[in-house]
Amino acid sequence: MKQGSEKMDEIVVAGMRLESRWIGPPPEEVPTLVFLHEGLGCVALWKDVPERLAAATGCGALVYSRAGYGGSDPVPLPRPRHYLHDEALKVLPALLDEAGIRHAVLVGHSDGASIAIIHVGSVRDRRVEAAVLMAPHVFTEPMCLESVVKARLAYEKGHLRAALARYHGANVDCAFRGWNDTWLDPDFRSWNIEEYLAGIEVPLLLIQGHGDEYATTAQLEAIERQVSAPVTTIWLDECGHSPHRDRPDAVLPAMSSFIAEATS
Repeated sequence: MKQGSEKMDEIVVAGMRLESRWIGPPPEEVPTLVFLHEGLGCVALWKDVPERLAAATGCGALVYSRAGYGGSDPVPLPRPRHYLHDEALKVLPALLDEAGIRHAVLVGHSDGASIAIIHVGSVRDRRVEAAVLMAPHVFTEPMCLESVVKARLAYEKGHLRAALARYHGANVDCAFRGWNDTWLDPDFRSWNIEEYLAGIEVPLLLIQGHGDEYATTAQLEAIERQVSAPVTTIWLDECGHSPHRDRPDAVLPAMSSFIAEATS
């Protein structure tokens, strides 16, 4: 596995080949920012955010595509209802082990933020020193499911499949169906990870747009109410479900300051 300023093509975790990139210094020298993508994300969809954040903080960055996304190995469908728990409790700890990460800040978006919540709220992983949570989900909401339905229509009848195929290639149906079908499964309506909030001991930075089409203010309010660790919350105007893409002017400086304080 290549580390430092070179590109990592893959990392193998639990027998699964995961597309990955390493940016900046290796983990024995500085803390590592571990990027956890959204439900339709992958390495490429982070664009230049990892590079910019690593440069601003002096940290290294590990960016990877979960199994079934991007250039990673595919997974069988349908995904189980507990797939986010599996990523948080099994895959992520093994990934940190395999990469030799000693000090980490988790940077999660949407489903990736939910994975981060489950991990820091249950594992007590002393390597993880803080977490940035952009547009996190801690329970399902009607407006979220309505947006998931709209995404299905755009995928089946619009241009969304073609757009996603640019990033996921042969995994495009696996990535979309694995996310969309699971969230629209009637049993998933009761999905809730609030039980992990009381166990969070690391500082959190919460970021959400006022125009988020997948969540109301109730998500961040639940986190603020139930987490005893330090929580910093940023609400952004002219911002939807992807703060790092919609408002990088506000998001990157805020994340840089938070990470610098958390890792000092």
